Amino acid sequence: MKQRYYSLDVFRGATVALMILVNNPGTWLHTFSPLKHAPWHGCTPTDLVFPFFLFAVGNAMAFVIPRLQAEGQQTFWKKVSKRTFLIFAIGLFLNYWPFVEWSNNQLVMREWVSSVDPTKGIRILGVLQRIALAYFFASILSYYLTPKKLIYTSFVILFGYWGITMLLGGNDPYSLENWFGTAIDKKILGVPHMYKGEGVAFDPEGLASTIPAIVQVIFGYLIGLFIKQQGEVNWLWKKVPTTKEPHFKLLAGLLVTGFLLLVSAWTWSLGFPINKKIWTSSYVLYTTGLGILTIGTLIWFIEVQKTENKLTKFFDVFGKNPLFIFVLSGLLPRFLGLFRIADGYTDSGEINYTTALNWFYNHVCAQIPGPPEIGSFAYSFCFLSFMWLVCFFLDKKKIYIKV
Repeated sequence: MKQRYYSLDVFRGATVALMILVNNPGTWLHTFSPLKHAPWHGCTPTDLVFPFFLFAVGNAMAFVIPRLQAEGQQTFWKKVSKRTFLIFAIGLFLNYWPFVEWSNNQLVMREWVSSVDPTKGIRILGVLQRIALAYFFASILSYYLTPKKLIYTSFVILFGYWGITMLLGGNDPYSLENWFGTAIDKKILGVPHMYKGEGVAFDPEGLASTIPAIVQVIFGYLIGLFIKQQGEVNWLWKKVPTTKEPHFKLLAGLLVTGFLLLVSAWTWSLGFPINKKIWTSSYVLYTTGLGILTIGTLIWFIEVQKTENKLTKFFDVFGKNPLFIFVLSGLLPRFLGLFRIADGYTDSGEINYTTALNWFYNHVCAQIPGPPEIGSFAYSFCFLSFMWLVCFFLDKKKIYIKV
């Protein structure tokens, strides 16, 4: 029985591709609803992308942790600490990049804390930083605990997070104004270094909401173990005998588990709403359930039905260099934004400057007939296609950039 499923590579690649697609619209003013995050409570297809990636990180750990356990604690701590530091540092670098910005028609250095507005500065946390922290703590728990203890620990974390949220959140603990994690972020990170996309200092990748995200990685690890050990395994409480149809046992296990998690999430959401921005426990169960069902579906089509086509190949190349291409998709637009080109005149007669990417959107994509959302999506798809070409070139040259 092979040790690695191609379905997991496609799942990871598709997740990275969707992350790039939803993060790079032509304009945020005109985006199709499924490509937007839920305003607060609720879950759109876009809200599945980040937890799916954390889930994929856990899947990959299922192939690494056993090897690190065999190599000993010293090797484990060295490799996990190094990887955590590098991913976090890359995320912070991405927030700071490109170190300069346009102000009054001249380039000035970006300040750690703005000397003009002390509430503004360089954001400390972000997507990669959450991945680093969730990976670090999930790796430690997975290394030292058995799968059975991991399940118990995960639910203790999820219920504990719910309890703390209710205890410290006042009359409306799940609202933007009263969520307890903001006070922690302000105290530790400081207002200048927090995200302000909601109009106030609130970080959707804050410290407190990273705690349940750790469980997302752990669940991915447990499912990865189950997929890897699909034959005769001593998994959880009892020994599962080998069958003549291992895929049937595997798929049945995945589909039933995914369905049960969805039912549990919907039930829990009656008291603890599904919410990505504060990463509620019901959100963890809901997105994990959908992730398991998605992987089960991919295994059915790819491993059982032997369906490998241009679509699977398209996503596969993203999975070969996931971290690199995600970082590049953030670095490139910001770097190109430093180079301005003249694009007509303002009402006052001054030259109107724009960037190459904005020019492409305004003069090409936005001119496509139909609602403006079509042009915005066309830009996203063009950007994604360019990223795919980069991934395809690296794959052809057998260049795989890993941390």
